[in-house]
Amino acid sequence: MSPVTMPAPTVSRTTAEKLARARGAAPQVARLSSDEKNLTLRAMAAAIKENTERILEANRADLASRDLRASSRDRLLLNPRRMDDMLGAIQAVIDLPDPVGEVLEQWTRPNGIEIRKVRVPLGVVGVIYESRPNVTVDAIVLAFKAGNAVVLRGGREAVHTNECLVEILSWNVCTGLTGGLPEGAVELLDSTSRDSVDELLRARGLVDVIVPRGGADLINRVVDTARVPVIETGAGNCHVYVDDEADLDMADRIVVNAKVSRPSVCNSAEKLLVHRGIAAGYVPRILRKLQEAGVEVRGDEETRRLASGLHVRAAEPEDWFTEYSALIIAVAVVDDLDAAIAHINRYSTSHSEAIVTRNEQRAREFLARVDSAAVYWNASTRFTDGGEFGFGAEMGISTQKLHCRGPFALKELTSIKYQVIGSGQIRG
Repeated sequence: MSPVTMPAPTVSRTTAEKLARARGAAPQVARLSSDEKNLTLRAMAAAIKENTERILEANRADLASRDLRASSRDRLLLNPRRMDDMLGAIQAVIDLPDPVGEVLEQWTRPNGIEIRKVRVPLGVVGVIYESRPNVTVDAIVLAFKAGNAVVLRGGREAVHTNECLVEILSWNVCTGLTGGLPEGAVELLDSTSRDSVDELLRARGLVDVIVPRGGADLINRVVDTARVPVIETGAGNCHVYVDDEADLDMADRIVVNAKVSRPSVCNSAEKLLVHRGIAAGYVPRILRKLQEAGVEVRGDEETRRLASGLHVRAAEPEDWFTEYSALIIAVAVVDDLDAAIAHINRYSTSHSEAIVTRNEQRAREFLARVDSAAVYWNASTRFTDGGEFGFGAEMGISTQKLHCRGPFALKELTSIKYQVIGSGQIRG
């Protein structure tokens, strides 16, 4: 944990007070028992259920206040099904073992000193995110169960929803609870001003780590300017490669699901690669299915030549780097497995990639050589998700390699300490 220092003088008084409260709350949260934390989480779930209509009303106000793109509107939208998913995620986190205090390793040295490697909370976790109000709940629940205080800075498009959720979770549910939420354990910064982002990024000594969750512009801004350590949750320029030994019916299902089921999220497929050996027959077949599902297709020269009268826009060089977060996909024909892997490792954001093939040797080559956080054989990229991986919920999908990679969930919200137990030993 960094030594406690006051934030830079340019930080507003309101933000400074919130950050100081969070810093003061962190040791209190860290001391709570598993039973106390789970009791509070159950109260949070009950409060959300009781206040569902109030939350949906706040969400409708956010949706009505802005002219949003379809993808942004989808990320912002709450409905009864998504509210149920939110409650399910809380229950899943309750059911997970408490990571705090877990002894990862222990050993005794020849001089009799006993050493234990133990999980401990990170401290104060700052989360900067866009649109998706479920992130508000996921971040609070995960941070709290892992023994941390959390400082949230949501997007201005979700201001009413986030304020409603934080009020419900940080005040209403914990009144009178033994081991409830300490004051300052959840703080929400002003989302109507860009200044609050910069203030959080400068809060070295009051915030232990920043987690950005959103598009490439947000993530790059945080990584480039933060004075606080950052755990990067990356953009998703995800690929599906259809090999010449693929089950084509399976490939159809995987490609369409990966692109169409929820195009606004980061595990949606943005690129399709097809082996040249099957391209003549498979490219027009899959393009037709994608276009029937409302997907705009952009293709390389070979894809456009094989499109059989279908409208395919020419892919520009920047298309191969782009996360669309919309019903758009870019398609390329590649010579073989090596070419597919080279293409992915060049253009991918290292999030999620899939191969569809019956050939186990090629599949294992793909799994070993593609440098991404999640790599699939005969399954949709849409499974890269904390809930789908059995983690209950997530802070995001980490595409970096330090501290954690892939779904950034409960255990990843902890660090370690060494407890060293002696009986009077001194070093000669």
